[in-house]
Amino acid sequence: SLTNCSTEHVETQFGNVHCIMTGTPRANRPVILTFHDVGLNHKTCFETLFNHEDMKEILRHLPVCHVEAPGQHQGAKTLPTAYTYPTMDQLSETLPAVLKHFGLRSVIGLGAGAGAYILAKFALNHPDQVDGLLLININPNAEGIMDSVANKITEWTHTLPDTVISHLFGKDEIQTNHDLIATYRHHITTTMNQSNLSQFFRSYNSRNALDVERPVPGENINVRTLKCSTMLVVGDNSPAVEAVVDCNSKLNPTRTTLLKMADCGGLPQVNQPAKVIEALKYFIQGMGYLSSASMTRLRSRTTSSSSISSFDGSRSRSHTNELHRGRTHSHASEEKRGRSHTNVSMESISNSNQEHSILKSTEVAY
Repeated sequence: SLTNCSTEHVETQFGNVHCIMTGTPRANRPVILTFHDVGLNHKTCFETLFNHEDMKEILRHLPVCHVEAPGQHQGAKTLPTAYTYPTMDQLSETLPAVLKHFGLRSVIGLGAGAGAYILAKFALNHPDQVDGLLLININPNAEGIMDSVANKITEWTHTLPDTVISHLFGKDEIQTNHDLIATYRHHITTTMNQSNLSQFFRSYNSRNALDVERPVPGENINVRTLKCSTMLVVGDNSPAVEAVVDCNSKLNPTRTTLLKMADCGGLPQVNQPAKVIEALKYFIQGMGYLSSASMTRLRSRTTSSSSISSFDGSRSRSHTNELHRGRTHSHASEEKRGRSHTNVSMESISNSNQEHSILKSTEVAY
């Protein structure tokens, strides 16, 4: 339905990656770059989000580039036996070639699970190419010994689709949301090449811990950490909750927001797309790329909530002004902004069609 959409296989040093570019990149604007989770491709991971009515506003301003890991796109042929599947770190190193291919200067990364890990790794190694990251279900830790033993046993006793389902969804969801699970089991078994999928999954399960450490003012200022604005998103029933909370504790609190979504399972972008889009809009606006004018509809819908205006007021506005002044943060304002959104409750954002509470809180723990 969207104009100028091109699908291309981009050659990289670690194999071909399948990319779908929608919209026209502009010199002064980043592109939203998505990367999917294990068992999914760009459609099954992000289509619900990008086809949602509320997303149109963002898509008017920013183009999107969907990236799919080697052999993970719909209808992919089995990868040749001579091909060694890339590690997670190598997959992150395919992205500079993608940016170069499409002539992109910088991106806002939107990743889920394995894709979130890959984008975070890319941002660590190429900070100048990443303006911001919205990471769903990121696990910054290596697979532990016990996990890998459990995975081995699971591999012997379960089918690959079962194993993928338990990676994507929490136990409650698997037991209660039968339609969703059946839909995704169908996607995994029919749209994915099973041999390629098992290689991508193995690569994810062999990942290293993400090399990040929380900077402590006055002490370890030069530690390796994400330099860009980062929003971590997780559903409160997701199997990734602990991992995401742990990731939050390892990142710079003045740049990081943790969004734990209430009554939400493993795929918030599928379960509750409107809420993820709302968070994404504030995030992009905070970076100075969506003008307030384009945000009027969103704001009028949420004016009933005092918490959102304080979230918006204290953080986004100061952040936006800062960006308009040439993206220079003084240390004092950085400190102030960090404190101002240390613990923002977003309990009462009401949506025109969903009145119940949507987000437990935006937690930024020190």
